[in-house]
Amino acid sequence: MPTIFTLFGYRFLFYSNDHAPIHVHVVKGNAKAKFNLFPVELVDNHGFKSTELKMIESIIEENVETIALHWNMFFNYSK
Repeated sequence: MPTIFTLFGYRFLFYSNDHAPIHVHVVKGNAKAKFNLFPVELVDNHGFKSTELKMIESIIEENVETIALHWNMFFNYSK
């Protein structure tokens, strides 16, 4: 599970067997969520409060290019 970055204790990652569309998983403690990137939208949430989700979404929006770059580099090289 490649970690893209960690910020404020939130770990932004994807799984090595992930699939399209481009998305990112966010984990902190026992809480986890999944966001699509284009457009940035919440797909699944297990344990994050709405205030946390807003902050996570903002972080993703600010780093969408970086996340997509890591996704494309990993999955293009993995083939």
